[in-house]
Amino acid sequence: MEPELHPDLKPLEFLVGEWEGAGVGGYPTIESFRFGQEISFTHTGKPFLIYTSRTWLLDDEGGLARPLATETGYWRPLPDNEVEVTLAHPTGIVEIYLGNVAFSRVELRTDVVARTATAKEVTAGHRLYGLIGEDLGWAYDMAAMGQPLQSHVSAQLKRVR
Repeated sequence: MEPELHPDLKPLEFLVGEWEGAGVGGYPTIESFRFGQEISFTHTGKPFLIYTSRTWLLDDEGGLARPLATETGYWRPLPDNEVEVTLAHPTGIVEIYLGNVAFSRVELRTDVVARTATAKEVTAGHRLYGLIGEDLGWAYDMAAMGQPLQSHVSAQLKRVR
């Protein structure tokens, strides 16, 4: 049985579900690429969303070539349509984002980026999530490896559940 959505999550309700699709990526330190993605926003009835994302490199025919990034975390609504997001990556990076929700759009900026000694140097991030018709579009700008904040990946996903 699906728990009832906590009232504090109403501004983020448009995100709840399972999403799949494809996107593109690039950065000055790597070659451009195409990827497939699954994103899940679920809840337990408590005032937070559980977030997971998995991506795969796509080959020239659009088939899955190999796994890429995975991230997981929690989205917690705050008063005045603000939100805080915690994300953990298996590569040794943990991020805390602060942002706001306006209608069916969320904009987030890193407040803290922490990393282990073996993680790549990531210093800042900026994320946008929003509905494009019925689809979920998102974009991630990153400052890393001595580069300033700039476009890294974006995707358009369809709700599958």
